[in-house]
Amino acid sequence: MSKRKILVVDDNEDICLTIKQYLELHDYMVELAYSGTEALKMINSDVDLIVLDIMMEGIDGMELCRMIRDRVDCPIVFVSAKTMEEDKVQALSIGGDDYITKPFSLKELKARIDSHLRREERIRSNERYLLSSKNITIDLLANEVFCKGMKLPFTKKEYEIVKLLMLNKNVVFSKERIFERVWGLDSESQLDTVTESIKNIRKKIKAVDPETSYIQTLYGLGYKWDVTDEKQ
Repeated sequence: MSKRKILVVDDNEDICLTIKQYLELHDYMVELAYSGTEALKMINSDVDLIVLDIMMEGIDGMELCRMIRDRVDCPIVFVSAKTMEEDKVQALSIGGDDYITKPFSLKELKARIDSHLRREERIRSNERYLLSSKNITIDLLANEVFCKGMKLPFTKKEYEIVKLLMLNKNVVFSKERIFERVWGLDSESQLDTVTESIKNIRKKIKAVDPETSYIQTLYGLGYKWDVTDEKQ
């Protein structure tokens, strides 16, 4: 099996070289770019994952990420000294898959890289078991939901609701019907649990993809999967 190629983009040469040396010890092929302009010349379909700094001269990491997403869809792991929650949310919402704050351990970085590449491999090998809509993908084998490549921390019931709505995109489900299909008629839970679960689903999706609508409320009727702007 050929080595997986990692592109590290950071204007700090010492950080680049340190990451390169460590990852090459673990059988990765690593290329370095010290600016956004240099990185754009190196990005192609052969790159398996990109490690990307945010604060760089010229084209910064956020802008570069947007440009990268027009070319390739490989995982992007941000590494940044920025620790504010809004920076992380922005980075993930524009196409990043992960975010590590500096200083970070090389061991953790490698673990994140390994995880994303395993996920990509699983998704490629199990495409027929995937449901996709806009930026949401459901892995039906693993019972996991991803938004922009990032795993969403859904409970079992939240997962079942999303799967039910995605499998029946043109169907409006009342709260009663969702409750019956997901919890069962003999459940001791209350009907309001459906409303609360959908609220939590929206909140978890919004943390990664704040600009896209997924579950539509039809007042007095129930809920349906929003197919507006969905790629055909």
